[in-house]
Amino acid sequence: MRHNKAINHLGRQSGHRKALLANMATSLILNKRITTTVAKAKALKSYVEPLITKSMDDTTHNRRVVFSYLKNKEAITELFRTIAPKVADRPGGYTRVLHVGFRQGDAAEMALIELVDFNEAALATSAKAAKKTTRRSKAKKAEAAAEAPAAEAPAAEEAKAE
Repeated sequence: MRHNKAINHLGRQSGHRKALLANMATSLILNKRITTTVAKAKALKSYVEPLITKSMDDTTHNRRVVFSYLKNKEAITELFRTIAPKVADRPGGYTRVLHVGFRQGDAAEMALIELVDFNEAALATSAKAAKKTTRRSKAKKAEAAAEAPAAEAPAAEEAKAE
């Protein structure tokens, strides 16, 4: 029975699993999105989110703690200089896992894991979605009413001119 066995071992021994997650976290931080299997994406999400939370307070201690996980200076610099200021106001949920289908060779379920605040396409659509109104019938009536007097005004001016 699997009572209180919270983490997914991913079919690897602990050293291999730690190296795998550290490499995937480094790739995610540097590239802002990666494609992997769903199981690895879910494991990576629980691995990288505490590191992003630690990066919000830029101290030497936090840099050393995060470095002990990632072992990559470029990723640490990117995390503390670029990512942390951008997600500073977010209380959590820094990553998003999107299912993208199945891999050709072994039919493994694949997922795209990305940093939420760095997806330009999703940010652009959310800005467009915020502009729309939900009361469409009232909006159409208001537009029709605004267009009707505008259309009548030139006709009235022409009649006065004659």
